[in-house]
Amino acid sequence: MKRSPSPAKILVVLNGKGGVGKTTTAINLAAAFSESDRVLLVDADPQASATWWVERSQKGVGFDVVQETNPALLSKLRTVKDYTLMVVDTPPALGSEALAVVVPAADYLVLPTPPAPMDLTALIETVKQAVLPTGVEHRVLLTRVDPRSVGEALEAQNTLLEMGIPACNAFIRAYKAHERAALDGKSILQWRGKNAQEAKADYRRVAEEVKRDWRK
Repeated sequence: MKRSPSPAKILVVLNGKGGVGKTTTAINLAAAFSESDRVLLVDADPQASATWWVERSQKGVGFDVVQETNPALLSKLRTVKDYTLMVVDTPPALGSEALAVVVPAADYLVLPTPPAPMDLTALIETVKQAVLPTGVEHRVLLTRVDPRSVGEALEAQNTLLEMGIPACNAFIRAYKAHERAALDGKSILQWRGKNAQEAKADYRRVAEEVKRDWRK
């Protein structure tokens, strides 16, 4: 007898502040997960940056993408079939209806932020307002980390942990490769230029860390 497929897990990428690497995180995590899962990226951001990125692709990115900002339809993500994982890129607005619908429905939240103090302050507000009330499992992911001064990232991780906010052990180092891959409509896993291997390794480490959380 054929078993019914398990419902897809829903991973939501969010931050109430723009310019923190949210769409880059959503695209590249979707790519990293697509190495072992059938992935749908849901672009729920009206700016549609993820859709624009993928539409530039010549050969596809290894996962499917759909743009949807209607809260009524986003509330039905659980009914979507044929995928094992959905990654949702959200608008950078804590008061948005889309966010209000997808965050409580999520299995896991990833909150990207650079380690700079101003960015961390905004991120902590996002956690307090949009994450903690839902009780959904989450981790902060430090992005745009200067490869020459990772001490700032380690300090930020410690600050978050002292506040009781879980942070990924892995972080995303800042390379020009991320911008160039986006302009070419590629995920970082498809990029072949300078620092490609380092950038790929960062996202694969994050994906593995999230999977370990799921297995607990």
